[in-house]
Amino acid sequence: MSQQTVVPAVHRLAQARAEENFPVALRVLPARYRRHLLAVYAYARHVDDLGDEPQAPAVDRVAELNRIEAELRALHTGRAVSHPVVRALAPTVAECGLPLDALVRLIEANRVDQRVTRYATFAQLVDYCTLSANPVGELVLHVFGQVGPARRELSDRICTALQLIEHLQDVAEDHRRGRVYLPVEDLDRFGVTEDDLGRPEATRPLRELVAFEAERARAWLDAGAPLVSGLHGWARLAVSGYLAGGRATLDALAEAGHDPLRVAVRPHRGRVLRRWWGATVRSAG
Repeated sequence: MSQQTVVPAVHRLAQARAEENFPVALRVLPARYRRHLLAVYAYARHVDDLGDEPQAPAVDRVAELNRIEAELRALHTGRAVSHPVVRALAPTVAECGLPLDALVRLIEANRVDQRVTRYATFAQLVDYCTLSANPVGELVLHVFGQVGPARRELSDRICTALQLIEHLQDVAEDHRRGRVYLPVEDLDRFGVTEDDLGRPEATRPLRELVAFEAERARAWLDAGAPLVSGLHGWARLAVSGYLAGGRATLDALAEAGHDPLRVAVRPHRGRVLRRWWGATVRSAG
């Protein structure tokens, strides 16, 4: 795909995926926020998809990631940029003051993906989330102009939780790509082998392991939930939507018997909305 066509394609994909996950949020948020959030989402998706591109050798993927970082650094020093994805992000960087560090950490997460495919401990997995997930929350706070150390800490907890939940949803897909995001120490503890991750349905030990990791993720989500009441206006509505999506996905995983192999675990839209409404009402109280 040419550079001239990649930006519209990425934005269409971002729009479709965002509407799938948060259909009401995109309709109710004012256009100025929606535009910037989609720009951030498109950038993050492009970098993530680039890191996962199965057809390109790892050395080519890293070279392209390096190119994007160089363009971001040029953008932040006022120099001209040519990469279409960076150019598309430029207005949001300028208007919302997106920090270079957060944008670069998302790139570094995908560099890590080229050389690390297993995590020995849960602590190591959480460290990975500081690169792969937490920067997105920081960027969202900048879009709404509600940044601060306490808010960022709570946002990090939510984003780590959402990344952990996504790993549980994608056990089968990640295994097919040669990656395992269930900590090795936990696989051993529950007596689960990597071969078990490639079965058509989960074994009992794997379901017990997924249930254990789901509760861990829920604890991280709950620990970050006070962020919602610390925000105001549209930011509160948007972040409560992210929380609702995470909780609804955990509900769906439990309803599936904590088996992420047999069927794709996706939350029902109505449940997301109920969770969203509940989170918004609780934060207002």
